Amino acid sequence: MDAAQVKKALYELCKEYINSGIAASKEAIANARAAADEDEKSSAGDKFETAREMMQQEIDMNTSHINELQKLKVALDLVNPEQHSDTIQPGSLVHTNQGNYYMAVGIGKLQANDRAYYTISASAPLGAKLMGLKAGDAFAFNGKDFVINEVL
Repeated sequence: MDAAQVKKALYELCKEYINSGIAASKEAIANARAAADEDEKSSAGDKFETAREMMQQEIDMNTSHINELQKLKVALDLVNPEQHSDTIQPGSLVHTNQGNYYMAVGIGKLQANDRAYYTISASAPLGAKLMGLKAGDAFAFNGKDFVINEVL
């Protein structure tokens, strides 16, 4: 796989992660609502109120999770996986002596082309340090010395 294919693969993996997270949270909300409705039919008094509150907390937590994933989706939509630059920017693949990074959204470690890539956002502390740098640049972060080997 060449760099363009790796970038496209990582972009698609990010999109898949976000979309599956949204789908899972929507399903959890639907299940919590169904459970609350079912409990409403069979319960009375304090037990009903406690169960209803627990279901509402579940719904609220998943709604919050959907909102966070929607923000990631918006940020990912701003990334062009086909764009190339010699300096690090959103959409760049960055190979360093400390690991490989995909500048997009902060969702963690993904595999592409038999390599591990940490997907990070430009607003993350390490992402902010990397932005605008190029191959050959060096910097220290969290007590580690980084050297940028390649920007794709």
